Amino acid sequence: MASTPPRSTRTRVHVVSDVHGNARDLARAGEGADALICLGDLVLFLDYADHSRGIFPDLFGEENADRIVELRTARRFEEARAFGARLWAGIDGDRYAAIEKAVRKQYAELFAAFPTPTYATYGNVDMPPLWREYARVGTTVLDGERVEIGGRTFGFVGGGLRTPMRTPYEIDDEEYAAKIEAVGEVDVLCTHIPPEVPELVYDTVARRFERGSRALLDAIRRTRPRYALFGHVHQPLARRMRVGSTECVNVGHFAATGRPWVLEW
Repeated sequence: MASTPPRSTRTRVHVVSDVHGNARDLARAGEGADALICLGDLVLFLDYADHSRGIFPDLFGEENADRIVELRTARRFEEARAFGARLWAGIDGDRYAAIEKAVRKQYAELFAAFPTPTYATYGNVDMPPLWREYARVGTTVLDGERVEIGGRTFGFVGGGLRTPMRTPYEIDDEEYAAKIEAVGEVDVLCTHIPPEVPELVYDTVARRFERGSRALLDAIRRTRPRYALFGHVHQPLARRMRVGSTECVNVGHFAATGRPWVLEW
């Protein structure tokens, strides 16, 4: 288990999630903190607020990005997949290779922006096999693992659960639950997705329930960490609430706000 040196003064940690390409603000996110925590979704595939930004419009143009967002927002997922398939059919070469090339370009910039030390886990749109290639000395990648920061134990579980969106790092409920179990009892439980609580998983702008984890909710009730920190839902109905003695906090949509959430003790 990795650890930071013990401290005799107060500890301040900054937490970000859903960075989605915002390297400029990420480079400043650790200022004044003893450590930065990143809860994933570094990649910007498609910006639902600005359809000109991301891998999808770079490949297919803003007009096609408008259309795919329209279909997905209307929950017409089968139509969206068929529309996307027609676009990808016009791409020369391998689809995965085209995506990986674009993701590598983003990762090179984003990982270079991480301060030291950074503790990071994957989001559902990330490509985990590439992370250890880009993570520099001072950036620790954790998934189903623990680390000590300032005398408190932090557990990390990355990725998302299966959805009709079929984003790159979606896993089965059983695999996700096993990672939660591997983390065990911690002071701060850090995940990309929220526990399965309606107020925490409902996105008020997308007007849909995102997938939260029942296993995560059960672990919070059973092990009672001080905090459960997560992101994933960009505009949640509730940004924080208590589950038993645990403060559950959506740390915010960093791509939009450019501000980290602060934890100090």
